[in-house]
Amino acid sequence: MLLIPAIDLKDGQCVRLRQGRMEDDTVFSDNPADMAKRWVEAGARRLHLVDLNGAFAGEPVNGDAVRAIARAYPELPIQIGGGIRDEATIQAYLDAGISYAIIGTRAVQEPAFVARACQAFPGHIIVGLDAKEGLAAINGWAEVTDHKAAELAKRFEQDGVSAIVYTDIGRDGMLSGPNIEATRALAEAVDIPIIASGGITDIDDIRALCAAESAGIPAAITGRAIYEGSLDFAAGQRLADELSGSGV
Repeated sequence: MLLIPAIDLKDGQCVRLRQGRMEDDTVFSDNPADMAKRWVEAGARRLHLVDLNGAFAGEPVNGDAVRAIARAYPELPIQIGGGIRDEATIQAYLDAGISYAIIGTRAVQEPAFVARACQAFPGHIIVGLDAKEGLAAINGWAEVTDHKAAELAKRFEQDGVSAIVYTDIGRDGMLSGPNIEATRALAEAVDIPIIASGGITDIDDIRALCAAESAGIPAAITGRAIYEGSLDFAAGQRLADELSGSGV
């Protein structure tokens, strides 16, 4: 099980939101590159970046911070989501050294875009499915659609995505524990990796996620817990390595 620290970017700073609300944020650093260094030194083998402003604007906003992190760690796999709505944005991120582009809102609104992106950038596309009670949410979680996350996941699997980041938006940023049951159900519905996201609180959640790894959940994103200290990232990754011995 690979633990992936999240670096959420808002106005050039590293923040965390509660349930995706831009007005309910906590600033943890005004230097995202320094925060990336902190997690890499703690043993992170992959980073998860989110352009929060971009998710609402529909285009990249925090590109300078993203490029600074990519330049600092050219060998480290980095995935980025938030505001990726066209092929040009994906190309720009890959040119900057980003490994994976995460398509969220447009994937739900226009699933055919995912297929085109997978053809144009094979091996570099991840879909982010944010769901509430099994239904996909879009536009920075501001709108819940009537599309079932599991049905979308099956379609994106056929399109050739590398993985799906699955976030239970009812749990994200709330330190209430991940929705392992829903994440496992999604993983069992497809044959591509499901990256769990949302709700991780402490070391016990890492144990629970590792127990579900065999269902197809090889990685988990953690945010608020490692920033507020309820989970020691280095200790969590060591435990995950002991229990499963592998990452994505």
